[in-house]
This record gives sequence, C-alpha cells and structure tokens, in this order.
Amino acid sequence: MSDNQFYYSKNPDVQSNPTTWHFTLLKNNLTFTSDNGVFSKHTVDYGTRVLVHNLNYDQLPVGKILDLGTGYGPIGIAIAKAFPDRLVDMVDVNELALALAKKNAHDNQVDNVNIFSSDVYAAVVDQYAAIVTNPPVRAGKKVVDAMITGALAHLVANGVLTVVLQKKQGAPSAKKLMTTVFGNCDILKRDKGYYILQSIKK
Repeated sequence: MSDNQFYYSKNPDVQSNPTTWHFTLLKNNLTFTSDNGVFSKHTVDYGTRVLVHNLNYDQLPVGKILDLGTGYGPIGIAIAKAFPDRLVDMVDVNELALALAKKNAHDNQVDNVNIFSSDVYAAVVDQYAAIVTNPPVRAGKKVVDAMITGALAHLVANGVLTVVLQKKQGAPSAKKLMTTVFGNCDILKRDKGYYILQSIKK
C-alpha cells in the first residue's frame, strides 16, 4: 500500500464506498458516515469510545476544545453535541476525512464546531481549554510525539491534553514524554489495553 492510501494522507487515493451508522456517545444518538481512506470505516473505534467517556469535562477551564486528528469527527462532534456552550475546533490533514466530518456535523445538527485542515498544529493559532486526540499511530512516532509536544503551546493555563493509545502501540513511552513536557501525566483509565493519558498545563 502506497503512502497516499493511508488515512493520514492528505488526499487518500481510494475508491469511495461510504457507509453510515448510528452510535451513542455522551448520551446522544449520533449518525456517522465514514469511507475508505479514513480511520475506522464501520463503527466508532474502541479507543475513541473510551476517550470520549473518560474526559474530565467538568474540570476543564473556560475556552475552546481542539480535536486533533479528527478523522470523520466522532470525538469533536460528540463533545460539541453534549456541550453546546463549548466551541470545538476539529482538524486533520486528510481532506476526505474533513469532508466527512463536515457532513457528520451537519447531519447531527452540530454548529458549534470549526473544521479545517492542519498538519498537526501547522494551521492552529488559538489556545484551548483542552486538546483531545486519538493519534494516528500508523503515521509514525514522530507525528504522535509532535502532537504531544506541540500541545503545551496551544493550551491555556490549567488546560488539559488527553490522549488515547494502546499499551502495545506506545502508551508507556507517550506517558514518559507527556511527563517530560508537562511535568505530570495521569492514567485516567485502562480498558482492554487502551490507556487514557492526561497532562495539565500548570
């Protein structure tokens, strides 16, 4: 498989074959459409589910939320739907994924989102109360590490970075890096090999 066929490519070279399903996240029944060339085509992946349901929403400072590497948008849309007073920025490098995220936001009557293209933080200029990410592990450690290290500059005081990773795909090393960058990192949840890691900007 060539690099331009992966979900972390800018324009995946794939034949479109979209699929649509319903899924409940944060007590809202949502409708999602995904496609070839996008991470998790047939359902909301398990890591995303664990992340969305274990974020400490009531402890976040005032401000926007960034869904970094949004894909077709399940994290950002679920949060925006559940917390309509929060603005959520949703970014990805994959143009096909961004088009799907915009469709999914529209189909779920979610308008408190801003969906745009960004290679990690390249087009991100704001600071956020929270950055949440299910990082593209297959894009390589360099990309995942950049998503972690770059978060510090894009968080407000007491802002929170929350990451989901499988233990076998680098959760322990990510925890060490988050501890180095932020001076702290807690494991919010372990579930079927997935770790929910959280660091706070002090």
